[in-house]
Amino acid sequence: MQSIEDSEMLDVPTSSNKLSLLTTNDNLQLPKKISNGLPQEPLSHIKKPLGISRNNSRDTSVLAKEAHQLSLGSPLGSSSSSEDHAHTEPLPYYTKKTGLCYDARMRFHTELSPPKDRSDYHPEDPRRILHIYRELCEAGLVADNNMAIPPVTPNPVYRILARAAKKTEVCLVHDDAHFEFIKSTSSMSDEELGRREKTFDSIYFHRQTYSAALLSAGAAIETCLAVATGQVKNAIAVIRPPGHHAECDTSRGFCHFDNVSIATQVVRQTYPEQYRKVLIIDWDVHHGNGIQQAFESDPNVLYISIHVHENGNFYPAGPYGDLYHCGVGAGIGKNINIPWPNKGMGDADYLFAFQHVIMPVAFDFNPDLVIIAAGFDAAVGDQLGGCFVTPACYSHMTHMLMSLADGKLVVCLEGGYNLRSISKSALAVTKTLMGEPPERIAETAATRIGVETVRKVVLQQSRYWRCLYPKGEIMMPGSERMHDVIRAYQSKVLHDNHKMINIWIFRERVSRSFEYQVLATKNYSSAVPLLVIFHDPPEVTGVPNAITNQLDLHHTWLADVSKSYIEWAVSHGFGVMDINVPKFLTGISDEEGDPDDEALKLSEAINELAIYLYDNYIESMQRIPQNEALEQITGVIGFVAENPIRPVTETFITDFAKWYYKRSLLFVNHSHPVWERDKKISKKFGLLRRSHTDGLNGMLRAHKPEVEDFLAKRAGLRVERLAERDEDTIMVAGA
Repeated sequence: MQSIEDSEMLDVPTSSNKLSLLTTNDNLQLPKKISNGLPQEPLSHIKKPLGISRNNSRDTSVLAKEAHQLSLGSPLGSSSSSEDHAHTEPLPYYTKKTGLCYDARMRFHTELSPPKDRSDYHPEDPRRILHIYRELCEAGLVADNNMAIPPVTPNPVYRILARAAKKTEVCLVHDDAHFEFIKSTSSMSDEELGRREKTFDSIYFHRQTYSAALLSAGAAIETCLAVATGQVKNAIAVIRPPGHHAECDTSRGFCHFDNVSIATQVVRQTYPEQYRKVLIIDWDVHHGNGIQQAFESDPNVLYISIHVHENGNFYPAGPYGDLYHCGVGAGIGKNINIPWPNKGMGDADYLFAFQHVIMPVAFDFNPDLVIIAAGFDAAVGDQLGGCFVTPACYSHMTHMLMSLADGKLVVCLEGGYNLRSISKSALAVTKTLMGEPPERIAETAATRIGVETVRKVVLQQSRYWRCLYPKGEIMMPGSERMHDVIRAYQSKVLHDNHKMINIWIFRERVSRSFEYQVLATKNYSSAVPLLVIFHDPPEVTGVPNAITNQLDLHHTWLADVSKSYIEWAVSHGFGVMDINVPKFLTGISDEEGDPDDEALKLSEAINELAIYLYDNYIESMQRIPQNEALEQITGVIGFVAENPIRPVTETFITDFAKWYYKRSLLFVNHSHPVWERDKKISKKFGLLRRSHTDGLNGMLRAHKPEVEDFLAKRAGLRVERLAERDEDTIMVAGA
């Protein structure tokens, strides 16, 4: 028997696969057969929509008799005669199948010189669609005479025949010059194709690229038409090359023609009354810049993309995929980007986005047709995507979307480059389309990054969608940041209670960010010992209004635990220098920047500030000899709730790691990743103590007695040993 790998057969369904299907409109007509020069006949050769079979009609007199029996409270058939039974027929049932479109000829688009080692194959590998198709066949969902495994379901998928898209269809999205260029590649030499590849963004060409790209677009069209006309209830198109990166005038990111956009336009043009509004969900790990470009000004196409963005550093790069691109002109609000700030997102993050953004907006939009641009490169195991979405999650997302548009749902393959991952994911989606319930999800709690991203999207899109809350501006004109307001309040309280004064910073780079953020007792230059505290701004807790997002000040509380440390230190004769570290540094921070980059910039700014304070206010005023500077720091205390713990580095100081370990005490949240290390924690991280309290404020309260003991013992030992000296510094930091 010929194997599917070697087969170039046309996927033609047998007559036994044809069904009597239901349709809601007898006037719906599939487009006539399109002559395209390819030997395979498209699904649209059926010129008349299928209707209810006359053999399934029921005798209305029997229905009337059954209704009469029900009204009398008697069970059906309890008093009926044998003659009645002879006239009773089974109730009609839903007979529409799930459609599948696959054509082996799309595999002919390959690299000009494929590498001998399979591990070096281009990610957009022709085997992608083969592995998916074979997975569906081996699961018993496809009736294919060339496969050794027969279907295990009595209702296998209905085979939809692919065809080449026409130029007029492709040019509904792409310009004429782009179409003609892709067409010209079919007659180029290998040398010319190789030279052309280098002028494009992540593209390879072959003389079969044009025909494969036409087949891919045509398959998407036929699949959408099959669902639109009631030929099948829903469908999946296993197609390549992918399309969502292809723009109006160019190929990009493995894509030549924008398959989903072309199919959307053909359906809307063919049936303008029945399919006026289309929803496109793009869950490929990369932003679909091509689809967004095609419909960003169209009020009747809602495009929602959930993708890794990395502040514009992830392909296709740039700000186009950020959450602020919401559409243009009449299409404002009809473009929704859910941009993950980094890789590593999982099931719970995707489901959280679906539950709080995608599904509410989709129900509000109320589409006539739903199309999924289904890239599976966010799946577990895909190295390009780097995320952890399981087949079960893809099933759940599909299941939710099936509740829209009377179930008219089309899944079109986009990316996905781990052959096993895309096969298992596509299988899970197909099973769900056929009616199998999704498997259980193990991960149900979204990550903090996921929740924060979705909340930002909600706040941005709530101005366009009545179903999204809370609403309201994040920053109103003339408003001030609360950390500045709170620091002004802290300055007054600390001055009134402890006569603390503002320390001026005469360095341009840090002065703007830390103005009024450094306070000290008047005896900081002479007190024994000196306590230096670096801490985050106090926490403000409250419940914002669910509609307006405004905080009711009467029910809002300021949690400032650091002041209790200051009170204790002052009462025990310490000099105190209090440094409040704002989370946003004026002129340095970027609110939409990469979290890792922002954390690094904040760390560098704190280091620069610490060096400045030591050089100008501690060392010089307390007259500490430079060769004794390190000995004057008797202890370092830290609280770490979420931020990464960084080891100290050996610089010009010998045995600095040992020094730090002996003088440090770091309380670390019990759920911090540092405790998940298999090997022993290095002394370079300091002496770590696992805290069983959540949150920075909770840790500061819970461990205050331990900190006080540490401070008292260290200060006492130092004062005894250096009775003739009057300088001693203890550092405390919270992060």
